[in-house]
Amino acid sequence: MIVRVDHVTVGYADGPNIVKDVSFSAEPGQVTTLLGPNGCGKSTLLKTLSRLLTPAQGRVHVGDKEIHAMTAREAAQRVALLPQHPLCPPGLTVAELVERGRHPYRKALWSGAGVASKDKKIIWEAMEKTATDHLAARDVAELSGGQRQRVWMAMVLAQDTPVVLLDEPTTYLDPAHAMEILGIVRELAQQGKTVVAVLHDLGLAGVFSDTMIVVKDGRKLAEGSPREALTEEVLRDAYGLRAEVWEDPRGHSPIIVPRGVV
Repeated sequence: MIVRVDHVTVGYADGPNIVKDVSFSAEPGQVTTLLGPNGCGKSTLLKTLSRLLTPAQGRVHVGDKEIHAMTAREAAQRVALLPQHPLCPPGLTVAELVERGRHPYRKALWSGAGVASKDKKIIWEAMEKTATDHLAARDVAELSGGQRQRVWMAMVLAQDTPVVLLDEPTTYLDPAHAMEILGIVRELAQQGKTVVAVLHDLGLAGVFSDTMIVVKDGRKLAEGSPREALTEEVLRDAYGLRAEVWEDPRGHSPIIVPRGVV
């Protein structure tokens, strides 16, 4: 399901606009990654794509419908969001948190009805995929940061939407687990889902992305493949980073060698 962002400008309450006149499309079967320095508007943009924020100008279409014209339930059946700092209600086990990914499909959210067998299968598969099935009975509050991050990813998988939005999904993860999670992200795209992610690790972003959108001060600075977006000029303009960019003969993403700041 294609996501089309058309000249979106958005901010918070009565404050200044954070995202300014940004347009792009995220295609099914691809991982589109938002890059840029801290505070440039990446998370704000993801919240707008998920209907949490309403743009002051512009529109966001998910498939054939504007997301801000959808009900909350309809939007949750099309778009899943893993926020940067998700909060878990106290006392929930891992299985109970992952089960919440199925709530948009239940007729009576708090009816007390049992979890359907189809939902149980999806929930368990999501925990197996993220290697959290052995934690099913544990209280989420008892887990390490990395374990919690994988549990949140399991909840997103359980939601099983055509569009997946991920805000720094590798937070708290060591390099091996970060690679595993991004491998799952690539699998989601291979299944035909539209994935939009915020990542800070330029190397991992290059390896796992199809399209990159570089944001600076709320505006789109560059867009293209990893080779097109991760250039010495873009890295200097976006991050103030002085770096050498080398061709990787074994991959589609360049090798970035930081040399200092501008």
